[in-house]
Amino acid sequence: MRKPFAITLDPGSSLANHTGTWRTMRPEYVDRLPPCNHACPAGENIQGWLYHAESGDYEKAWRLLTEDNPLPAVMGRVCYHPCETSCNRAQLDTAVGINSVERFLGDEALRRSWKFEAPKAPSGKRVLVVGAGPSGLSAAYHLARLGHAVEIHEAGPIGGGMMRFGIPKYRLPRDVLEAEIRRILALGVTLKLGAKVTDIRAAMAAGKFDAAFLAVGAHVAKRAYIPAGSAAKVLDALSVLRSMDGTDKPLLGRRVVVYGGGNTAIDVARSAKRLGADEAVIVYRRTRERMPAHDFEVEEALQEGVLIRWLSTIKQASESSITIEKMTLDDQGFPQPTGELETLAADSVVLALGQDVDLSLLQGVPGLEVADGVVQVGPNMMTGHAGIFAGGDMVPAERTVTVAVGHGKKAARHIDAWLRGGTYAAPPRHELAEFSRLNTWYYSDAPQRVRAVLDLVRRQSTFEEVVQGLDESNAQYEARRCLSCGNCFECDNCYGVCPDNAVIKLGPGKRFQFNFDYCKGCGLCAAECPCGAIRMVPEEI
Repeated sequence: MRKPFAITLDPGSSLANHTGTWRTMRPEYVDRLPPCNHACPAGENIQGWLYHAESGDYEKAWRLLTEDNPLPAVMGRVCYHPCETSCNRAQLDTAVGINSVERFLGDEALRRSWKFEAPKAPSGKRVLVVGAGPSGLSAAYHLARLGHAVEIHEAGPIGGGMMRFGIPKYRLPRDVLEAEIRRILALGVTLKLGAKVTDIRAAMAAGKFDAAFLAVGAHVAKRAYIPAGSAAKVLDALSVLRSMDGTDKPLLGRRVVVYGGGNTAIDVARSAKRLGADEAVIVYRRTRERMPAHDFEVEEALQEGVLIRWLSTIKQASESSITIEKMTLDDQGFPQPTGELETLAADSVVLALGQDVDLSLLQGVPGLEVADGVVQVGPNMMTGHAGIFAGGDMVPAERTVTVAVGHGKKAARHIDAWLRGGTYAAPPRHELAEFSRLNTWYYSDAPQRVRAVLDLVRRQSTFEEVVQGLDESNAQYEARRCLSCGNCFECDNCYGVCPDNAVIKLGPGKRFQFNFDYCKGCGLCAAECPCGAIRMVPEEI
């Protein structure tokens, strides 16, 4: 929490003489890039919307947030919050709970039925979006707001993509996902379900589209050769998770083994426990430190009774058991076999070894380059074929919802510029606001609020949401923990400490300016600025 505002004396005798000519250095106010903003794959102005949330203007905070991300209630549940990993406050006590405040704003918007502002005047241009996952929905949202007519073609029976078919309900309730999708469609976006695109150029020609954005999710499960008897039940993780949304739940048995170490493997094992499995065991080739799954998800799985066999690989599967071989890591961290075998009881084996994208719709497209199973795009997200852009799982990048949403926004801006005959140039980024620039002693200790979780018994037997949201008081508390790194929040310190009363207060929201007739360039204002928003520069000659 912040210290009380500084108090200054009335202008005194120091104003009798102009003293500014003594200076060799002069102060200037600067805006620096907060590390949370810098780390956000969706490019959100996090510090900006936290400022509005802190003051209690939640709608203004939500509207600023959704200028970059149309899915805050979803993201507040499934984002792995790299912003918090980068938060300067983590070096003071604990990071600001940015993700929990984002969820609060998203849920508040749903509760109050806030709608997006009407799109700009129609541009007369039509854009085809292939795939109704996070990247496709994000692109559709931004393109619609820019005035373009957008049509999404989704191969599946319902929108959401991997958010629906790859993330269990206990992490993302379906009513939340559906509500945020409906709000995007309300902008005039058309969603065609069961409309698989098999030839992108033919689809563009048939619909008279001026551009296309490809956002097909990674729905094709990777396989591994495991010798298995004819009665062995070997499934892929995506099929298991996809069937969770249907009326007929997968029959996995009482003893389920999941092969893999990513977040999908964790999700399958936790789901198996909820479906009644007595044992859900993850078999992973490396150690926990090298596991790609996020640590908090691993911890939640262990709390729920999921077992993990580290340094192990499956050698063979039979009707009611598997044979695993213990591994060891070499000097480079790669697993090597030891020849030591063990048998585990297993009614089913679920392979969670990653996913690929079906790129068949791109066959025969001239200029388009595919490498390592993904489409190559330029800095403007456009493929080698003019007018066809791509993002999300289809391009080389980390496969998360937040990255996909960021791709959709970035692609929409470039598509808009391309359709209008120009190019989009992102505004230059400010210098990063590093922790070393802050005067942290001005801020009181205020540890992060911990979100409540569902009790363990219900977590093991139902698909109810596990992590709960913050109430208003706790959400506002979290927002107020923001240090406003690198940007003036009008604490009045510079105004109060200046020995020459050379700081002019311009009024709420207008910040300050320096009166250089009286400023001696002592640097006290810069030294005492809590958030590093003042720097000293050589005096102009």
